[in-house]
Amino acid sequence: MDEKMRIMIVDDEKIVRESLYHWFKRSGHVVETAASGFEALEKLEKVAFDVLFVDIKMPQMDGIEVLRRVKEEYPDTIVIIMTAYGSIESAVEAMKIGASDYLLKPFKPDQLTLAIAKITRQMKLTSKYRYVKGLLDEITRFDNIIGQSRAMQDIFDLIPEVAQTDSSILITGETGTGKELVAKAIHAKSLRSKGPFIAINCGAIPDTLLESELFGHEKGAFTGADRARKGFFEVVSGGTLFLDEIGEISTKMQVDLLRVLEERKIIRIGDRETIDVDFRLITSTRRDLPTEVAEGDFREDFFYRINVITLKIPPLRKRKDDIPLLVEHFLDKYSRETTKRVDHVTREATEFMKRYDWPGNVRELENAIERAVVLSKKRTLGVEDFSFLIPSPAVRSGARTLKEREKDYIQEVLEENDWNVTRSAAVLGINRVTLHKMIKRYNLQRVQ
Repeated sequence: MDEKMRIMIVDDEKIVRESLYHWFKRSGHVVETAASGFEALEKLEKVAFDVLFVDIKMPQMDGIEVLRRVKEEYPDTIVIIMTAYGSIESAVEAMKIGASDYLLKPFKPDQLTLAIAKITRQMKLTSKYRYVKGLLDEITRFDNIIGQSRAMQDIFDLIPEVAQTDSSILITGETGTGKELVAKAIHAKSLRSKGPFIAINCGAIPDTLLESELFGHEKGAFTGADRARKGFFEVVSGGTLFLDEIGEISTKMQVDLLRVLEERKIIRIGDRETIDVDFRLITSTRRDLPTEVAEGDFREDFFYRINVITLKIPPLRKRKDDIPLLVEHFLDKYSRETTKRVDHVTREATEFMKRYDWPGNVRELENAIERAVVLSKKRTLGVEDFSFLIPSPAVRSGARTLKEREKDYIQEVLEENDWNVTRSAAVLGINRVTLHKMIKRYNLQRVQ
């Protein structure tokens, strides 16, 4: 066969495991076996399998439960249910949960050949789907900016438009929203794209040093200036200068920058000669500059000079539809960087993250995924892998953590539904197995 797969046989009968093992091995596949559902799940945590052949009748954990767990944690894995007890009811239940096929024991060689042929076709369709999905993902990515929400699509539409001018742009938004990525995207789409892009964090550099960094200096201009040095206004010639956190600079620096923007000339520190400069200015801030202008804390003339065009980047809590896409992106990124096989984030964990307010925005989400990947010993990240997240002060009740709030909410839903697990799971948007695990994890008990 051309398609070689990694297959696991899950059956408590040794003769079935061995016969299938040798049959698939002769066909050139990589094959492993498991004598129980628990053993199969342990192996899946460490190694990815393309296909599982699972016996429906096993002690402790039956095939239906194995199927449910696999589809919840490893949705891309194909599962074939095997049984000697061919009932319509179990077949229908297995197919509803996500089984790809249903085989009756004992098998004939042509039945297995047909099953493998079906799997091969399914894997080819999945591969084609992933290719199409990759094309669709390009629509949700713009120069490393990721988002499918309406707010982000509007920004994607604006970037090429504002890039074609040389007007100054002010990008506003909270810390961690990706303001520098937007600035880089504007530069990349502009007529200055072949020139340099230089980013400076104004809030991280003292005013006197910032002046030297921007304007440059002559030899002997101040103590330690043992040679002449170009400033970034000269170095960035033909490109884009990005001044992050422009709201942190002093009034004097505002005056100096205003003069440069109006005259397009600079004077190095310690010199008298003017130097022509050619750059496009993009600035950003997390502060409310209009209010600071009204209160006299920021120069009005400088504000209007840097604010010819404004782009407002929404915080992550205002575009939570983007969270699954961002989670997938960062999971792929850090799985590759750490060389750890972490393939999935459970639906419950994604919903958990969508309920969090992300005060640190996309940067905090990225850090959370990186930490979870680094510490994980499993291939799938669950809610427990993000228990370190705590709610922002705006949503915090007393000193409770997000984990405590989740525990209280589950308890509340269970009580409201008279501890009917099926109804409670439906309200919570999770399945019964996950709810049972959470009840056990949090040691929840019915209130008397």
